[in-house]
Amino acid sequence: MDELDRLIINELQDGIPITPHPFAEIASVAGVTEEEIVSRIGQLLERKILSRFGPMYNAERLGGGLTLAAMKIPQEDFEQVAEALDELPEVAHNYERQHELNMWFVLATETPEQIAATIETIEKNTGYPVYNMPKHQEYFIGLKLEV
Repeated sequence: MDELDRLIINELQDGIPITPHPFAEIASVAGVTEEEIVSRIGQLLERKILSRFGPMYNAERLGGGLTLAAMKIPQEDFEQVAEALDELPEVAHNYERQHELNMWFVLATETPEQIAATIETIEKNTGYPVYNMPKHQEYFIGLKLEV
């Protein structure tokens, strides 16, 4: 990753303006063209430096369901279970943590009722229980990780 990649990632964390040319501001700061910014974002995704690039929607405001969930998976089954989760469109992302509950993921569904059905599907497909941790209150904090 070079300095331009770092600048792009740092700038993207502040959000993108909704304009006809949303990457113009980043391009002007970087001293490159908008096309170069778009190309670099594509390369960052291809190289898996960025895992995702897209809008963040508030699923609940749109009538959907959203929850944080975790599982306790033996290391020998971890990759297999992770792959099973990756195949489900309801799984926004999953990651490993150094904890008894070592697999964590976010579920986003079209309706709140689909959360329970999705958890049931995961448990049936993997053979492991899912610990559902729905939020009770939402807090907004600014998190920017300089790279």
